[in-house]
Amino acid sequence: MKATLRTAAAVSAVALLAACGSSTSAPNAGSSGGSSSSPSGSSSTAAATGSKFLGCMVTDTGGIDDRSFNASSWQGMEEAHTADPSITVKYLQSQTGSDYTPNINQFISEKCGIIVTVGFLMGGNTQTAAKAHPSQKFAIVDYTYSPAIKNIDALVFNTVQDAFLGGYLAAGMSKSGAVGTFGGQQLPTVTIYMDGYYDGVQYYNQQHHTHVKVLGWNEKTQKGLFTGNFTNQTTGQTDTQNLISEGADVIFPVAGNVGLGAAKAVQDADASAGSQKVNMEWVDTDGCISATQYCKYFISSVTKGIQAAVKAAVLSAAHGTFKGGNYIGDLANDGVVLSPFHQFSTKVPAALQSELNTIKQEIISGKIKPATKSPV
Repeated sequence: MKATLRTAAAVSAVALLAACGSSTSAPNAGSSGGSSSSPSGSSSTAAATGSKFLGCMVTDTGGIDDRSFNASSWQGMEEAHTADPSITVKYLQSQTGSDYTPNINQFISEKCGIIVTVGFLMGGNTQTAAKAHPSQKFAIVDYTYSPAIKNIDALVFNTVQDAFLGGYLAAGMSKSGAVGTFGGQQLPTVTIYMDGYYDGVQYYNQQHHTHVKVLGWNEKTQKGLFTGNFTNQTTGQTDTQNLISEGADVIFPVAGNVGLGAAKAVQDADASAGSQKVNMEWVDTDGCISATQYCKYFISSVTKGIQAAVKAAVLSAAHGTFKGGNYIGDLANDGVVLSPFHQFSTKVPAALQSELNTIKQEIISGKIKPATKSPV
């Protein structure tokens, strides 16, 4: 972990809405200095007249407006441009995994000041490119290297910590005695959330002598429910309907845009019941900002400060302070957080909120060590 402490904050409402809006309204727009294109995806820029530094981002397959780590990373790119208008930022979208290397190579040919790759699946592609081009600066979201690579700023987040809080909260809010979760793919950056959620529920049961069940994942066996991708909302809707039919009344999808299918299933279940009996928690970003249409169903969101970490990486490259290495966001440095309760602020009991605050401090102090089999 770097000696230099970075500030990573929860998602800014105005900034995220701006990021999602600008990236979807004109996905093929070019900058004042011209734009690149690739058969693998589209490019977008935040134009800066007379810009001197080019920051480039390669998305994962979930798309730029996935309401998850791609959207948060792009927000960080745009925030870097806002902080220093001499920085121009742009992205190439990956439709499949076979687009990763061509997109990275496209940006290398454009002499980008930094290339930010998004997602665990791009770890190998990024490493190969970084070793082949040691003077090229990179950053990657959700992947870390051992030993650290000097020209890669690896940005990872200890999400087992805030997911533990999310699981404890879900158990405390459940009326049925069962909660559910599912992932997009069985990757460490997905299952670390599910591990924390599972063990947060177990800790609630231990503290309150209850027996709330977790459907969809078992931290001990590492077996559970996965949709197989981060894009198929229909599968997410079906899996959530199944979890609800099995008794779960708080759902935690760890699957990017697939989570919108989960939210639709929750909405439909409540409409059918004639009352709000099923709710959920969002992942990566504050769902009440990134998926506002479903805010009434989000008790909270289990989030990580991707945008602040990406912004810091781009600014460091532009300002000559880039050092590479591994950054770990956690509860102590606000790199991971449990988002505000929003419409549930008066529905989450004060005692439960107090317990969550105490648990947060005990995780930070090391008194509580959330279990996970996933590397951070």
